Amino acid sequence: MKHLLETALGILLLAPVSSALAADVTMPDPNYATATAVMNVIKNAAEQELGLEVSTVTTTAVPVIWEAMDRNKGEVDIWPDVWLPNQQGLVDKYVKGAGTVKLAQNGYEAKQGYCVTQVTVDKHGIKDVSDLANPDNAKLFDTNGDGKGEIWIGASGWQSTNIEKVRARDYGFADFFDLQSTDEAVAAASLDRAAKADKPWVGYCYSPHQNFARYKLAFLTEPKHDPAKFVILQPSEDPQWLEKSKVSSAYADTTVHVAYSASLSQRQPDLTAALDRISFNPDDVSKWAYAIIVDKKAADEVAKEWIKAHPDDVAKWFGH
Repeated sequence: MKHLLETALGILLLAPVSSALAADVTMPDPNYATATAVMNVIKNAAEQELGLEVSTVTTTAVPVIWEAMDRNKGEVDIWPDVWLPNQQGLVDKYVKGAGTVKLAQNGYEAKQGYCVTQVTVDKHGIKDVSDLANPDNAKLFDTNGDGKGEIWIGASGWQSTNIEKVRARDYGFADFFDLQSTDEAVAAASLDRAAKADKPWVGYCYSPHQNFARYKLAFLTEPKHDPAKFVILQPSEDPQWLEKSKVSSAYADTTVHVAYSASLSQRQPDLTAALDRISFNPDDVSKWAYAIIVDKKAADEVAKEWIKAHPDDVAKWFGH
């Protein structure tokens, strides 16, 4: 079913691209604030510095984005939100294996795990992921009265969402929770309700993110990352990915990179040289996302304001 869904998403993704192929470069907008912000900064900088026309397509299906880059037909040229280790399987397949996609080495630091509202820690003493593997504790997160807690594990199409399904099972709390895979906006709304009511909330979270500037959140502690206890396969790699995967430790150190189709190096060498030099400050990314979500600013406007205020950074990216 998921494979069929991704195929359908691929059709939806690529449908508008035929009309956009006249553009010099095409980038995906995954419709979550941090990646949308970074995409717009790259887009506006490339248009300003190189006079390029950059078009965008909207999709949340990460494997489909990589498949489009792999084809090297201009359907998707740049993907600015490669989370490692989450997308390591895709990097292994397309960058290290096929050589059809290139990965810019300048990444920025990130963090991911489970977050709870501060009241969850202070009032209920839930501080560690092991505290979730307790049916009484799980009921604290039950908002619909079905006896199970609710935990957001990510959006459909994210590599991390599949990892979180395995982690919930192997950390021993899957049976006590409804593992919710919804659009991030739905999770944000539930977090907002809980925070304003001083209620418990738990879910997958990542930083940089606007929520850390918006609410009092705490990461749950977890066992230190252990490669032997973090073995993950994705559905595209093996139909029995869930049974063969095992994850019972924290994520490895996380970095976020830019990837681009190998053919872009020939078509737009000045742009790919800039992509290899670009680096972002995680605090800036959180601020951009905050401006988009909380201040209701257009992502395009946020990007242009930052570029105007940081001409030296942009000049370094483009080798000026």
